[in-house]
Amino acid sequence: MLTNAFSRSLCGGESGGEVSRNLRCWVEISRQRLVENYERLKRTVGPRVEIMPVVKADAYRHGAVEVSRTLLGAGVRWLAVSSVDEGVALRRAQIDARILVMGGILPWEWETIRSYELTPVLHSLEEIGKVGPGRYHLKIDSGMGRLGTRAEVPQLASAIRQAPHAKLEGLMTHFASSADFTSNQTELQIQRFEEIRQGLQAEGVVAEYVHMASTNSLVLARSETWWNLVRPGLVLYGYWTKGRGAAPKPLVETRPVLCWKASIVAVKEIEQGAPVGYGAMFRAPRDMRIAVVGIGYADGLPHRLSNRGRVIAAGKLTPVLGAVSMDLTTIDLTPAPHLKVGDAVTIIGEEGEVCQDAHQLARAAGTITYDILCSISARVQRVYL
Repeated sequence: MLTNAFSRSLCGGESGGEVSRNLRCWVEISRQRLVENYERLKRTVGPRVEIMPVVKADAYRHGAVEVSRTLLGAGVRWLAVSSVDEGVALRRAQIDARILVMGGILPWEWETIRSYELTPVLHSLEEIGKVGPGRYHLKIDSGMGRLGTRAEVPQLASAIRQAPHAKLEGLMTHFASSADFTSNQTELQIQRFEEIRQGLQAEGVVAEYVHMASTNSLVLARSETWWNLVRPGLVLYGYWTKGRGAAPKPLVETRPVLCWKASIVAVKEIEQGAPVGYGAMFRAPRDMRIAVVGIGYADGLPHRLSNRGRVIAAGKLTPVLGAVSMDLTTIDLTPAPHLKVGDAVTIIGEEGEVCQDAHQLARAAGTITYDILCSISARVQRVYL
């Protein structure tokens, strides 16, 4: 939940007002809150555990370069991305942290890995010979059934020894259901990973870093998975998945880093029965004052919010009327009839006592919080505060 004092600087007040005079659709991103979230996570895991923030997908659309710069200033040494292209973009922006590429290396990308000093995560034994004289992390498929090797200890140890110039720096896995306490899948994954880790150790193969935990394992107190490196993603930006079943109380609570706003481009009066938008999905039940807002599904506002979503206008929740179109969305101005062209409404954020976060927007759209944040398009201006 956003605090009122902070929302005035992040989503309203003088700062928000100045921005709204110049932009059609934008997000405001708080560097201060990002650092505060990182520091909360750091205090939670303690001094022996290093934090590797996940900045893939353009830092969940918060802007990977600016987010990375801010986190490096706060003391971060590691960053995680999905693709080689994402790692290259950070290097070209002069980001000098260790960068782990988690999402797989394509055959033509190995030279780029080396030339840009990126650290690959390997998902098969055949890849070890392609690393050359560099460091790598090896992912174990402990039960998620996606990326990672399913090889047994003898094959793993043999392949690692056959490439002595490549250094096994990290051993890792990824959980499929770590927020679900009605299932034993996470416990089975931990057990499988431990069998591999201990088996390799008995063979004399020991990685400097062991990492299993991401957002849900951090927030929901699965401290046995923290080891000496953790990979927070969504929680760094202020969100996490609510636990299912007998989940513990969250160990750490972070606050949203981003708010999303758009300007009104037209205001008009319509008579009772008038259709609004594509397909006449909405017809006015009475004479109404409506506003057309400069945001649509091309900006990332889900089309499924047609006739069902809400925005905050002048501190009051007001409904979306009719279809969300590519560039425009119509809202009811009945709760805020004084608003005019150029005034801003809030899609994610807080105005006064009224808040709408990405969780709530996701529920209304029938999707997940990750999808809402990662769908905010590149044409939406980013403003860093």
